[in-house]
Amino acid sequence: MRSVARASRFFAGHPGRTAAALLTAAVFSIVVWYLASPLFVRTYSNEALPSIPAAASGDAGAQPTAVTTAADPSAAARVVAIGELGYVDSIHNGKGPVRIVDLGGRRFVRFEEVMLTNAPDVHVYLSRESGGKWSEDTSLYLGALKATNGSFNYEVPATADTSSYQSVVVWCRAFRVLISWADLRPSP
Repeated sequence: MRSVARASRFFAGHPGRTAAALLTAAVFSIVVWYLASPLFVRTYSNEALPSIPAAASGDAGAQPTAVTTAADPSAAARVVAIGELGYVDSIHNGKGPVRIVDLGGRRFVRFEEVMLTNAPDVHVYLSRESGGKWSEDTSLYLGALKATNGSFNYEVPATADTSSYQSVVVWCRAFRVLISWADLRPSP
């Protein structure tokens, strides 16, 4: 009770102190929301594998404008490498398969029915190292994380040799923290 009385005397008649206290509380609330909300906010994507021209799948009789549907990508899709998202800790982790898929000469990193912990400023890389390690100089940047849950793709540049990459890394740039990774192994 005494501390409440002392606080009200401190603020009474001093609008500058009251404004500063309110501004501090507002800034604190914004910072807490920015840091904590991604842990509770989930984003979803259900992106299909891209369709490819039928001529690229080796169907000599197909018209050049015909495409295979994403529902039947097995006619031309070939899984080059596979991996499983790993557990870092109770706050940073992922679950689900990650694949490198070749679709008629175009390669994609495919997250399939995954669940990832969210964080601010999350990005995806192909790394030449395994175990969640990576270096900005030797890794290939694929883009910002598209969703925390679901299926989605990242196209790998045609000039990249996917066989030289050992893992897919999901990294929080804002806090320089590993969210999850998938060590890749050749597909059987």
